[in-house]
Amino acid sequence: MRNFHFPGRSEVYSSNAMVATSQPLASETAISILKQGGNAMDAAISAAAVLAVIEPTDTGIGGDCFALFSKGSKSKPIAFNGSGKSPANISINKLREFNLKTISDHSPHAVTIPGAVDAWYQLHKHYCNLDFEALFKPAINFAENGYFVHERLSYTWQNNLNRLQNTEAKSLFSIQGEAPPPGQKMKNVLLAETLKTISKLGRKGFYEGEIANKMVSYLKSIGGQHTLEDFANAKGEFVSPINTDYRGKTVFQLPPNTQGIISLIILKILEHFKLSKLKFNDPERIHILIEAAKIAYFYRNELLGDLNSSEKIINILNNYDLISKLASDINLKQSNTSIPPIPNLGSDTVYLSVIDKDLNSVSFINSLYESFGTGISVPGLGILLQNRGKSFTLEEAHPNHLAPSKRPMHTIIPAMVFNKDKLFMSYGVMGGDFQPMGHSDVLSCVLDHRLNFQSSLDKPRFLPINKNVEVEEGVSFEIIKNLKSKNHNIIKTEHPHGGGQIVSIDWKEGKLIGASDPRKDGIALGY
Repeated sequence: MRNFHFPGRSEVYSSNAMVATSQPLASETAISILKQGGNAMDAAISAAAVLAVIEPTDTGIGGDCFALFSKGSKSKPIAFNGSGKSPANISINKLREFNLKTISDHSPHAVTIPGAVDAWYQLHKHYCNLDFEALFKPAINFAENGYFVHERLSYTWQNNLNRLQNTEAKSLFSIQGEAPPPGQKMKNVLLAETLKTISKLGRKGFYEGEIANKMVSYLKSIGGQHTLEDFANAKGEFVSPINTDYRGKTVFQLPPNTQGIISLIILKILEHFKLSKLKFNDPERIHILIEAAKIAYFYRNELLGDLNSSEKIINILNNYDLISKLASDINLKQSNTSIPPIPNLGSDTVYLSVIDKDLNSVSFINSLYESFGTGISVPGLGILLQNRGKSFTLEEAHPNHLAPSKRPMHTIIPAMVFNKDKLFMSYGVMGGDFQPMGHSDVLSCVLDHRLNFQSSLDKPRFLPINKNVEVEEGVSFEIIKNLKSKNHNIIKTEHPHGGGQIVSIDWKEGKLIGASDPRKDGIALGY
């Protein structure tokens, strides 16, 4: 139980349903959909559509999504990869013809075909109760009639306003060149009309016809290689989730092109340490997590690409001898400075999770990649386009090299944890590079240190990045001093690390539990 002398949040409990999102309006939308007879997938899609309107810094219909779905009381998760591919006409050689050595943040070549709308459509077709059109009504209302900008969103908006690139984006997402302050009402009437078309016509309304024509025409006008065929052929797919055991529980992630495998490798390394004998804020525990993360991130940077290119890193997960060696190589007294620095990939994301009355559960994540994506908005549509293609490398030998019609490596990862054949928790954290580190840390806090779900999200965070270890302001002076004595180069992070949501089922008590990270504006709600 938390110390009530200090600011904090309590876990949320209910019996019929539980939702946790990064925005109160999205949480309320999910509850409303459930009360209308929708199931967990209905609620997740509707909340994701709302977030695409009211958190334009982090998500939108110009981006991608991934989902895990557990149907009923004893169903292992189904995984869906809703990430888009590069245009069929793009290649490393073509970029060389353009004298490009990298893909920059705001380049049209960073725009992979948005996968979120197709994912919503396919998931709805397979699992939802309500009409597709009904799921978009709340989002359309907020886009058309306005929403009030919450505090954390305003903070992110202000810090990333310079990412808006074209006149259209600056007009839609600034007020006379300034970011909206907390409490400011914002609208996106153009996006409302786009959402109306999608809600009526389904995926065809986005990937074919007028909307697709406008996106392709504009991208071509700024040098993109996108075609109408790229959009018409865009399609996410059901994939087999990957998993590993940790402290008697089974942890599920999506396979590559996500970095879910990195979280699982960290957990396999941590299993070789008796973390439960340490406190969650013990410097030795933090040191072990940092070192385990550095190892796993090294393999990410060397071996992770799309599913067809990532066999070597997938094989690491089940290589007990290698994992044991990696764990034994961790020196409890010193940081390993021979591991190459972890490059900062960046990212802004929204994560949400839902459990309904029939115990269907969804772990759902949406993103434009970096804040406002490319910062490019297509005239007349109200859409920001993602810059996920920025994560491709132009090194031909690398698994994540750019190629025609290929998915880039993705930072965003939803997760589920099962206790034998029953869901234990559905969870995720936000923040690009932080996500594998965050998934591992949160789960370790729950299973190794018996922190409740809310406390596991609240605790101060740390992340090895570049040549440093970034720590939040809540990390104590004593911990920092101890980590420095182990040769860690500690710096205070400028911005808090991500956010996060958790929903859980207590099968013995018949209780649903929710938690939402205070680093975001969101809340957990049940009924």
